[in-house]
Amino acid sequence: MAENFNMVAKTLFGFEELLEKELTQLGAMHVKKGVRVVEFVGDKGFMYKANLALRTAIKILKPIKTFRVRNESDLYDQIKNIPWEEYLKPTGSLAVDATVHSEMFKHSLFIAQKTKDAIVDRFRENTGQRPNVDLKFPDLKINVRISRQECTVSLDTSGESLHKRGYKMATNIAPINEVLAAGLILLSGWDGQSDFMDPMCGSGTIAIEAAMIACNIPPNLLRKEFAFERWQDWDVDLFEKIEESLLKKTRDFHHQIIGYDKAPSAVRKAQENVKHANLEDFVTIKHEDFFKTQKGGQEKLHMLFNPPYGERLNLDMEEFYQNIGNTLKRNYPGTEAWFITSNLEALKHVGLRPSKKVQLYNAKLESRLVKYVMYEGSKKGKYMK
Repeated sequence: MAENFNMVAKTLFGFEELLEKELTQLGAMHVKKGVRVVEFVGDKGFMYKANLALRTAIKILKPIKTFRVRNESDLYDQIKNIPWEEYLKPTGSLAVDATVHSEMFKHSLFIAQKTKDAIVDRFRENTGQRPNVDLKFPDLKINVRISRQECTVSLDTSGESLHKRGYKMATNIAPINEVLAAGLILLSGWDGQSDFMDPMCGSGTIAIEAAMIACNIPPNLLRKEFAFERWQDWDVDLFEKIEESLLKKTRDFHHQIIGYDKAPSAVRKAQENVKHANLEDFVTIKHEDFFKTQKGGQEKLHMLFNPPYGERLNLDMEEFYQNIGNTLKRNYPGTEAWFITSNLEALKHVGLRPSKKVQLYNAKLESRLVKYVMYEGSKKGKYMK
């Protein structure tokens, strides 16, 4: 029987519950939510599955040792005592990533360097050979986390952040992170049972993530590589079996996903990304100015978008957000509209009262995901309190 072990999935602030639910539905055991992390237990096959299928995880770590650390020689000795030859060949390559929350240790780069020294010294003393450092494509990526006096050493199973799905060929300025986009869609409660629109779609990320959610397509199928593919126990047959089982669970989608953007360059990039994601049957990108559009048909519409925050674009933000409110009110009855913004001042000018507000972060910017429900009905555009 396959051996089970502890793992930690890292996520964005505010997505912990979503990730907990995803892991439970995938079949993880002993799922436990923390802050920006969810711990769980599974075997090697589940580690492959988690990397392929989780939409709101940034990384999956496999802890291999936890110990108390009082000073740098403690750290060096404890790291050196780990049987690294089980994970890496003497001629292999490694990279160390460290995060530090401690009064004793101030610099994560120093911790990373000390960890690397201990591993290299162990190999040199035992074999006469030493692994090299390769920050881009290491055979083994190691994560060291020190919190106060507790140090956890983990193997990074993912490698590059899992938001790098592999479908994006082209981006605009400030493209939305794929994990953030997927999380917003899941938080908005969209279930693929209605039409979906992103009226300011940029490079198409939200529309693409919505299509993958609607069709239950694993988000990381197109990734070039996961870190575990370079491990000594890499099992390509098991990986392909897991991939195949996930693909059998995809489903049909019978509605439309539409993306609008008023910049022709953004439309071209979004179309290219949709094509690369093999989602042209489900996603249509159009060159339109949202403020000059209106809803087609009587069907319910689910809208989710990431409007400019004014960080990089020279816009009159008050007028811009007022136009968002006016367009929704006048032209989009029967619509549940969600958007994320870090411009909390401009948000006051939408002129509608949100029925929901969720605190999140877009990169380092404190943001709000807000919801407005536009009722069918009078021209005045009734909206939900």
